[in-house]
Amino acid sequence: MSRSIHTAEHLALRELLIEARKSAGLAQHEVATRMGRPQSFVAKYEGGERRIDVVEFIAIAGALGLDPKQLFGRLLKKVR
Repeated sequence: MSRSIHTAEHLALRELLIEARKSAGLAQHEVATRMGRPQSFVAKYEGGERRIDVVEFIAIAGALGLDPKQLFGRLLKKVR
């Protein structure tokens, strides 16, 4: 798999995280605050400007109030 941020799989991840944030009723700045990061961190991964690693994925899930395993399961369903 390509390391590019311009793959169908990466797009699915971005869409999933945006959908999860909106479903939680949170703005980007609220997620960022919960993570102790600047709002631009959330804007960049949602906008496809940066990749996230697994540790960041777990932190994002926590900030959204979600179980990272369940969130990852939802991603797998999207990319298969």
